[in-house]
Amino acid sequence: MARTVTSVLNAKVIGLAIAGAVGGFLFGFDSSVVNGAVNAIEADFALSPEVTGIAIASALLGCAVGAALAGRLADWRGRIPVMLLGAVLFLVSSIGTGLATELWDFILWRLLSGLGIGIASVVAPAYIAEISPTAVRGRLASLQQLAIVLGIFAALLSDALFANAAGGAGEHFWLGLEAWRWMFIACAVPSVIYGILALTLPESPRYLVSKGKEDRARAVLATIVPEQMIDSSISDVHASIARDAASKGSLRGRLLGLRPIVWTGILLSVFQQFVGINVIFYYSSTLWQAVGFTESDSLTISVLTSVTNIVVTIVAILLVDKVGRRRMLMTGSIGMVVSLALMAIAFSEAVIVDGRPSLPGAWGMVALIAANVFVVAFGVSWGPLVWVLLGEIFPTSIRGKALGVAAAAQWIANFLVTVSFPAFAAFSLTFTYELYAVFALLSFVFVLFRVPETKGVSIDEADTLALPVIGRARQQS
Repeated sequence: MARTVTSVLNAKVIGLAIAGAVGGFLFGFDSSVVNGAVNAIEADFALSPEVTGIAIASALLGCAVGAALAGRLADWRGRIPVMLLGAVLFLVSSIGTGLATELWDFILWRLLSGLGIGIASVVAPAYIAEISPTAVRGRLASLQQLAIVLGIFAALLSDALFANAAGGAGEHFWLGLEAWRWMFIACAVPSVIYGILALTLPESPRYLVSKGKEDRARAVLATIVPEQMIDSSISDVHASIARDAASKGSLRGRLLGLRPIVWTGILLSVFQQFVGINVIFYYSSTLWQAVGFTESDSLTISVLTSVTNIVVTIVAILLVDKVGRRRMLMTGSIGMVVSLALMAIAFSEAVIVDGRPSLPGAWGMVALIAANVFVVAFGVSWGPLVWVLLGEIFPTSIRGKALGVAAAAQWIANFLVTVSFPAFAAFSLTFTYELYAVFALLSFVFVLFRVPETKGVSIDEADTLALPVIGRARQQS
């Protein structure tokens, strides 16, 4: 009977985590839906490569603002109301983007969309971490990344379907609107689903305790942990809050104005983006067209790449609570260095044909294989595990705000990579991938010296890992 009860409770927690992770689906869908629309948007609004980069990356600035605000809003009003706010922003902006008539109009709606995504990117990992038992927290937190890559797959698949049905992303489709506009309007569907699911979720027990609503917290805990663990769970939260009382929830510290653990979260987020992963998911269709593939084949390649990303993310979910965070991150860094270096070598062999670069002989296939190896290395490590760590390493009193700052840094880094890629690519794809390879190498060094291992540590006990991590990380590996 005890096992049956435990199984039911585990199923309940998994269900809550999956529902909370739908915010990650929105994140992945919206951030990649632009992939199949880049060339059509550039032609429709007559944009230069530099302005194209700004238009495509504009949503990311909104994401940074949304992420920065989400933590404070989540600590003030709770996780669920903030999820609902993100869903509403995403719904309205999806339709607005699809109906945009001018460049400024398009950018404005994309900024609003970014606000919604930024909010979802912060609230989902915080919520999942706060409702998950220690033994499976890594796996459940990894659902955020699984939802992201599923969103990426759904967006790329929908892009391919719309483009192929219309005869091209710039061709007219339903109601006289171009296919690329329907790509964005389709984003309204997951936003409605996310809003409905958010209405069914209970509030985070940790948030309730922090607001003095212990009875409600106990009621929620009764549905997700065995009865004999409720008192200890409440005690852990109280102890965590007491440990952080002296800090008064402040992010400030002596290291360049911030607490060391906040810098750790920021740098985890920045390295996750500076390796160039989103170049694959934002520009891959354009990139493969540039080296000789047709639009249809390029979209198909992008869809297959996203399927690879899903598979390796599932592998990461199965391994994270067995292997540990640090080991997987460092292994992923090594894989990214090798694959990015190989891509740089492949593109160094490009020749100009009819004014466009083309990869001769087997080099096109080499670049394609290297790109997918890169996706595998990232997807099994830095993709899911950064979200796991961001949900674990921050003390309870600053978790919302610190997650917001780290996620904002991630979106700003994403913006810088996205907006710079068209110009970098025009200058030299070889240099571009060499640069990403350097950041992949630096990410290995960073994890080696600055990231603590949190496998098997309760989320409240993880607070004790938040102070000096130099040296401590080595001891815990």
